[in-house]
Amino acid sequence: MTLRPDLRDAATRWIADDPDPQTRTELQRVLAAAMVGTPGAVEDLSDRMSGMLRFGTAGLRGPVRAGPAGMNVAVVRRATAGLAAWLAGRGERGPVVVGRDARHGSEAFAAAAAEVLAGAGFPVLALPGPLPTPLLAFAVRELGGVAGVQITASHNPPADNGYKVYLADGAQIAPPADTEIEAAIAASPPAVAVPTGAAGAVSTVDVSEAYLDRVGRLPRGTARQLRVALTPLHGVGGATAVHALHRAGFTDVHVVAAQAVPDPDFPTVAFPNPEEPGALDAVLALAAEVDADLAIALDPDADRCALAVPAADGWRMLTGDETGVLLGDHLLRSGAARGVPYRDPLVATTVVSSSMLRSVAAAHGARYAETLTGFKWIVRGGPGLVYGYEEALGYCVDPGAVRDKDGIAAAVLACDLAAGLKAAGLSLPDRLDELAVAHGVHRTEGLSVRLDPAGRHAMLERLRTAPPAGWTAERPAPDVLVLRRPGERLVVRPSGTEPKLKAYLEVVEPVAGGPGLDAATSAAQARLDALRAEVLQLLDA
Repeated sequence: MTLRPDLRDAATRWIADDPDPQTRTELQRVLAAAMVGTPGAVEDLSDRMSGMLRFGTAGLRGPVRAGPAGMNVAVVRRATAGLAAWLAGRGERGPVVVGRDARHGSEAFAAAAAEVLAGAGFPVLALPGPLPTPLLAFAVRELGGVAGVQITASHNPPADNGYKVYLADGAQIAPPADTEIEAAIAASPPAVAVPTGAAGAVSTVDVSEAYLDRVGRLPRGTARQLRVALTPLHGVGGATAVHALHRAGFTDVHVVAAQAVPDPDFPTVAFPNPEEPGALDAVLALAAEVDADLAIALDPDADRCALAVPAADGWRMLTGDETGVLLGDHLLRSGAARGVPYRDPLVATTVVSSSMLRSVAAAHGARYAETLTGFKWIVRGGPGLVYGYEEALGYCVDPGAVRDKDGIAAAVLACDLAAGLKAAGLSLPDRLDELAVAHGVHRTEGLSVRLDPAGRHAMLERLRTAPPAGWTAERPAPDVLVLRRPGERLVVRPSGTEPKLKAYLEVVEPVAGGPGLDAATSAAQARLDALRAEVLQLLDA
């Protein structure tokens, strides 16, 4: 591949405008290699110069590297300049809270964001050191911020980092704010010309105690006898989670030693995501060793939480939908049991999550909302929200404190539920069985098929205009299609990060009383297997 003059000139301009000597040198080396014909160098340069990182879900995310298509100080400066301009254009001049995780580049990127905000005249409140993302979301409301910036790539691979934006309500940005901020970023000057303020204009503020006090009051019951195995997967949630559990009265907590301390290389896991096969091997081994009652895994920025429970043949991972329904039911039933039920409560989940929460809500006299995917929509599901979840291990159990998913708060509430059941001689699977008898066996599964953008659009259009016989079609958003038939649902949407079409399957099988649970479970699995085969054939057409 030959180096084009326009690519060479674009890289030269970016190098001249980069205020960070380290990434300037990095891109100079790539450019020099491309100019002398080093194999792969032109492709590398072209990829780095392919355009600015797009403002996607909540903000930016990409590999830490030099160039506009990477996470680096120059990109963070321009992104923050755009955010500051957007806030100023709305008449906002209050404080902006800045936090970070412990990934490669996070400290420098947080400092760059703070300096640009200070240079734009905003009071900047920086959280002390690497802390979980839920603390940033909490801090925005606790400190009266007009916005918040968290430097994190959540559960992405080690090479990535990101830039997540929260608004004054403590929730992630949602349309049209995202496109407006992206336009303001595009209009920002080169990074080297962005004004920056002095470090003295940034104040350090710690909200950890206030957050822990709030989380410590979450438990609904009085039982505290529970042994817990915990891993933060080399992320920043370990210490805060242990403190939160202790504050709530759960002191028998065992942490995976090799994964307890933040490490941006994530050396013991192939992929730092609790949903990935093998990611939880260490915590499950520890749980078996200490005879734990519950195993908990947080993702690296601690906004997601995975649970596992002992089973006859080892340890059983709960699905995101199983945990989501358990926690929602626990919040609703425990409020009523204490004589202080929520006033006209609302619970919410997404179109791709289990529909069991709808039935659970109705049983407790609560309202139910079904939103598009993402917590930016869940927490905006309507007034009176007391709980929201998504099947990808995200749970908002205290919207009054954190209007986003919070793995630490979810872990505390899960321990409260598990301890109460243990005291009654029951377990989380027993409660799941009880819910299945009352509301039917719900089985869900996700699939993905690789398709280019044109193929994804054509497939969605074909399914919308000519749905298969027996299915009815709904389109809650331009890129989301919902197909339904009695007892079954199929949701199809394009991936926001990969060239894939995603499909979410659900079947619901009624249970004819307690003795019929085994039969209903087998029938539901058989129907799910048949639906999977049907959908794979449908999407392959």
